Amino acid sequence: MIASLWFCLRILLAWVLALVALAIVWGHLFGGPGTVFALLVIGALAMAAVNIASHLRRVKLVAGRLDHDSLSSRLQRRIELPFDAAQAFALVESVVAGLPRVVDVESSPASLQVRARIARSDPGKAPPPSRWNPLAWLAVRHDRVSATVTPGQGTSSVTLLFEPDAGAWVDLLLADEGSNRENAEAVSRAMSQRVAEQRRDERESAARAEAEKELSVARLNLLHAQVEPHFLYNTLANAQVLTRTDPERAERMLGHLIQYLRSSLPGIDQSLSTLGQELERVQAYLEILRIRMGARLVVRTDVPDSLQDVALPSMALQTLVENAIKHGLEPKPGGGTIWVLARESDGQVHLTVADDGQGVGGSSGGTGIGLKNLRERLRLSCGPQAGFALVSNFPSGAAATITLPRRPPAARAAPVAATHVPELPHAT
Repeated sequence: MIASLWFCLRILLAWVLALVALAIVWGHLFGGPGTVFALLVIGALAMAAVNIASHLRRVKLVAGRLDHDSLSSRLQRRIELPFDAAQAFALVESVVAGLPRVVDVESSPASLQVRARIARSDPGKAPPPSRWNPLAWLAVRHDRVSATVTPGQGTSSVTLLFEPDAGAWVDLLLADEGSNRENAEAVSRAMSQRVAEQRRDERESAARAEAEKELSVARLNLLHAQVEPHFLYNTLANAQVLTRTDPERAERMLGHLIQYLRSSLPGIDQSLSTLGQELERVQAYLEILRIRMGARLVVRTDVPDSLQDVALPSMALQTLVENAIKHGLEPKPGGGTIWVLARESDGQVHLTVADDGQGVGGSSGGTGIGLKNLRERLRLSCGPQAGFALVSNFPSGAAATITLPRRPPAARAAPVAATHVPELPHAT
């Protein structure tokens, strides 16, 4: 209440002093105030009173209170934004340019400043008064908004100034009827909305990333569930048959199976392995098959020691070896040779498993699930830098090559996920 009374008295006192000065000038020019001057004084005071009453009412509606800050025609706002200077400036520029009735927007990215003029609303759409109308000399038809962005550590501070587009005399004689208060509230709301939208987008992006990660883990687990049972069941079935027909070979097969499990179990909770670990597991696996296939299987290995630490999906090498055995060498009368080769070139490692069996398109009855899962695991574990190719081997057989980055990205935190291992035929 005190702030409202002081505001009214200040403007009325300014008008009285202005009218006294005008009376002195009038007396020198026309020889006394007279009736015309008295009517002019009454009209001016009435206009000032109406302007004050309208200002108080609109400020009460907009701000919900009447105090020194809300009644002022010049307002300053300081807003902290959780963005760097460039993002904060772009946001401020967009918000200011989006204000209703905005004109003459000036922005300077170099100095991080935005300035604009805003036309005051005219509900009645009245035509502009003539310039010969003395009241038009006092009319203020635009407000100004100025914004300055101050960079900080991970945040930015925005200083906003809202004021009439006129000289300092306006503060003494006229009120803005709450127009600058409305502009300040509009800018504050718009900035709050933009920040909330940014935070919502970030939360949705994080939720999508987490969902994709969980989906990848689930898919890796599903792939892993297809691996071990087939190989273990068929190896034990072969060992069971050999215990009756050839106990010595059965004992060697179980020994290699133990070695295979010993090399496999320590990394059971890892989605990535190393070429050295995979090679050790594959050698134990091939020894088991050599016991069953005998002279029909010949193995040639050429993997440099410098590539033993190359990371690749767990069970990837064994998948290629199993496919070469089942679809290439086992159906071929007399068997054949399998090669395991590794070479480094231009920052990439090429791991090849080749055979001289029936080749691509042979009548082995394969479904291709193992190689399809291998491609999926390469994509999930090593990213787009990894690749896989299957081609014919001259003069016979097939060659499968995995291309890996020398230093792949960190593996996803997920349980081991391996590819489908084709079922081995039972011993007869």
